[in-house]
Amino acid sequence: MLSRRGRPLLVAGLGAMRLAEVAWSSRNLRRAGAGRQAAPRSFPLMVSVNVALFTLCIVPRRRRPPRALEVAALTGLAAAVGLRLWVIGSLGPAWNVKALVPEEMTVVTRGPYRWMRHPNYLAVIVEFACLPVAVGAYSEAVLLSAANAAVLVPRIRAEEALLDQVPGYREAFAGVPRLLPTRLSPAADAERVRWIQIPARESQSRGESRPKPQ
Repeated sequence: MLSRRGRPLLVAGLGAMRLAEVAWSSRNLRRAGAGRQAAPRSFPLMVSVNVALFTLCIVPRRRRPPRALEVAALTGLAAAVGLRLWVIGSLGPAWNVKALVPEEMTVVTRGPYRWMRHPNYLAVIVEFACLPVAVGAYSEAVLLSAANAAVLVPRIRAEEALLDQVPGYREAFAGVPRLLPTRLSPAADAERVRWIQIPARESQSRGESRPKPQ
């Protein structure tokens, strides 16, 4: 599997992806217009734990995880990256790292939001658990996951408090889990709607129609 040189390359590659996400988020935020940020005090803490994740994991280690554990960790990382890209593709210009909830929102029924409310946070949780394990940093996996959970719990609650103020959001997400996906029947899925964060003026400038809450 991963060689001793391959481990830091893996960490560096995921770190570069995170920086690209931040750049994409900054672009989206410049166009987002007015809105409210969920738990703004938690954002510097989130940045800190993410920096700690890549800093601690890039340190070379002599010990190598057992093959089965390494395969499981790398599989989890691949799934997390895929899920994160799916989220970004589904939300498009609405996606941002600051959990900004704009005043104008529109409805979307595609992507992982059909099965869970916070797929991006699930991807982060999996990444924090799997990346340290993949490079042999077992104790760091536990500590970093705990720190990440301490940041995410209040952030998710604050974000949902803002989203609950959006007309139709609570009804649309009734019974939908936060993180772990569930299988829905086609009939139930057809009745569900999703809200994404996108400025009204941007969709209007493209000549798009804005769906109404179901």
